[in-house]
Amino acid sequence: MATGRFIIVGENIHCTRIRLTAGKFVVTLPDGRSALAFKNKGVPCTLPIPPAVVAGEEWRNGKVRHMAVAVWQGLYGKGDDQTAGVAYLEAMAREQEATGAHFLDLNVDEFSMDQAEKLRAVVWTAEVLQRASPLPLSIDSSNPDILQAGIDVCDRARGKPMINSVSLERAASIPVAAAAGAKIIASATGATGMPDTVAARLANVAELMTSLERHGFKRTDIYLDPLVFPISVDGANGLAVLDAISAMREAYGPEIHFAPGLSNISYGLPKRPLINQVFTRLCRERGCDGGIVDPLQINDAILDGLDPASEPFRLVVDLLLGRDEYGMNYITATREGTI
Repeated sequence: MATGRFIIVGENIHCTRIRLTAGKFVVTLPDGRSALAFKNKGVPCTLPIPPAVVAGEEWRNGKVRHMAVAVWQGLYGKGDDQTAGVAYLEAMAREQEATGAHFLDLNVDEFSMDQAEKLRAVVWTAEVLQRASPLPLSIDSSNPDILQAGIDVCDRARGKPMINSVSLERAASIPVAAAAGAKIIASATGATGMPDTVAARLANVAELMTSLERHGFKRTDIYLDPLVFPISVDGANGLAVLDAISAMREAYGPEIHFAPGLSNISYGLPKRPLINQVFTRLCRERGCDGGIVDPLQINDAILDGLDPASEPFRLVVDLLLGRDEYGMNYITATREGTI
C-alpha cells in the first residue's frame, strides 16, 4: 500500500467519469467499432464501446462514460470484449495504486436505473478491483443498500474499507458503516441541505460527530469532508473551505482525518489540474491530510514540487482566496498562455 503524508482516496473508478469522443482516448478499430484506448501493464489495449452507447445522447454530445463502459462489458460482454472490460478496470486500479492512492473509491450509482443491476455491478466491480490491487476499497453511494452490498465483499485482510459518505442527511448509512467496522467519510451536509457558511459547516459536523461517536467510531477512522464548492460559482468558496479545515482541525485534534472532494473547487474553469493542485497544497497547509482526488494529478510528489514563488502559483492563490475578482487575471493568463 502506498504511504505518504497526504491520504489519497482515488476518485477515478466512478461511473460518471467521461472521455471526450473526439479526444485521444477514443479510437476506431479496424472493424469500424469505436473503442477506448488504454494501457495494461504497459501494453496498448482497446476496450470496444457497446453499440447502444454509441447510439445514445451522451455520445452525440461528444462524451462517453468510460468506467461505465468497462463495467458493462465486464458484466455483459462476450469473449474478448468482456476480457477487455475486466482489464480496463484492473489497469485503472493499478495506475492509481502506483501514483499514491491509499483507497480506491468505487461508485456505480449512475451505472443503471435498475437497483438490482446496480447491486450486481458494485459487487462484481469490487471483486475485480480487489484481484487487481491490494488497496482497500472506499464504497461510494447515496444508497444504503448499495453501500451494504459493496462493503460486504470487501476483503478486511487489506485493511478497513471505507464508506463514502455519511451526513446528517444520510444518517441511515451510519449503522451500515458501524456494523461493518469501516472507516467513514463524514460530510458537513445538513439534514435538509448544503451549508453556506463556515459556521454552518462546523455546526453540522459537530452534530454528526456526536452521532458517530455514539455509534462507536474512533476519531482515527473518521475522515471529515467540509464540502468544496466551485469558485466559479462564488469566489469566497475557496477561503471558506480553508477556514473550515483550520477550525475542524483545532476542534477535533490530530487524530481526525480529512477527505473532501478537492477537485470540485475548479469546476467550470480552465486548467483545472493546476487549480486543484494549488488548492490541495493550501488545504494541506491548513491541516487537511487527505482528499478524494485523482492520484495521477495530486500526490505528495506533485504537491511538494509546486513553486509558491512562480507566477502561475500566485495567480491561482489569488483566485482561490477571492482576491481576483471574477477570476479575470487568471482567465486572462490562461488565454495568453502564461499558465
